[in-house]
Amino acid sequence: MTRLIKTKRRTRAEIEAAKEAVYSMLSVDNPMTLRQLFYRLVSNGTIGKKETEYSSLANLTKNMRMNGELPFEWFADNTRWQRNPRSYSSLERGVEIFAEAYRRDIWNSQTNYVEIWLEKDALAGVVYDVTAEFDVPLMVSRGYSSLSYLHGGAMQIEAIDKPTYIYYFGDYDPSGRDIPRDIETKLRTFAPDADINFQIVGVTPKQIEILKLQTRPTKKTDSRSKNFEGESVEVDAIPPGILRSMVRQVIERNINKHQLEQAKLIEQEEREIITRVARTFR
Repeated sequence: MTRLIKTKRRTRAEIEAAKEAVYSMLSVDNPMTLRQLFYRLVSNGTIGKKETEYSSLANLTKNMRMNGELPFEWFADNTRWQRNPRSYSSLERGVEIFAEAYRRDIWNSQTNYVEIWLEKDALAGVVYDVTAEFDVPLMVSRGYSSLSYLHGGAMQIEAIDKPTYIYYFGDYDPSGRDIPRDIETKLRTFAPDADINFQIVGVTPKQIEILKLQTRPTKKTDSRSKNFEGESVEVDAIPPGILRSMVRQVIERNINKHQLEQAKLIEQEEREIITRVARTFR
């Protein structure tokens, strides 16, 4: 297949073909990060596996969004956010919004407690819809987590006092293999009496083989590279749809569906009560 994004100057026809490939990919599976899109296009032979082509893709997709050729919401970027107090136009509106947002704690009646951990902040936007659906905490380590962050997480696990299942998603590289060890060790240290079950879900050597995930050269500057063999694989290389499916599967294996349905029915009844209260302010 002819590669559509090149380091040299492209023709108008090549640019249009590249735009079509990008649009087709994102229209089927979104949101995804720019890095995920890059790996998907490398996998199908549209572009080469070079950082220069990643930069070209970044410029192309930026222009497409600015020109209205790509919806902004098709890209996930959890690294930019703002702090702003919530305010309402009236008491009535405030109660209405509370009714719309009201969620009953579905895990209160479940036997286990579940957390999803991600190494990369940018991927949070890719899987958040799944974790939010099941009211599961989404924890982002951003590489090696601070002691304060891990201590706070351990205190939460200890307070819940249930068998806790932590599912971790991170890169397959020297540091990426060590980060989950560090997280698990410190959580167990800070919450020694907690029943913690820690599992690395991705990326694994088996997934690299089965999914034919794109690799990258292992960074020799990483002090842990001397004990690591082969090339590295970023968690971004897992197609977004598959990544979301993996998150859903590990969550659902810990859910009693009957208890979930009962909690949802009670939630709906309580939401209707709140809605009726909101109407009294009219």
